[in-house]
Amino acid sequence: MNNIENKFSRKTKPIDSSRMVEVIYGCKWSLTVYQLLNDGIKRPGEMVRVVEGLSTKVLNDCLKKNIEFGIINRVAFNEIPPRVEYEITEFGRKFLTVLQHIETLQHEIDRMA
Repeated sequence: MNNIENKFSRKTKPIDSSRMVEVIYGCKWSLTVYQLLNDGIKRPGEMVRVVEGLSTKVLNDCLKKNIEFGIINRVAFNEIPPRVEYEITEFGRKFLTVLQHIETLQHEIDRMA
């Protein structure tokens, strides 16, 4: 059996960056998915099992949106049974750095209040 992998990634340029941040923060699960991927959890079934309240449908919608933004790649392995994993792209790592700066800024704002 050939264990070659197929990567599925964004085919078009990302939308306006401020809109992308708005959509990501508007998705309840995107930040959770990023944390799971950073923790080494790459398979969707495992993501659903470890996060209470996360359904397969909602996870798939979240993953699809992040693939379209170019933040996450989908890796399909040529195996039986089929195996799919997700990974953060190089662009995604840069984007996550921006999100971390926004979170730091929010903490500073909260301390000022």
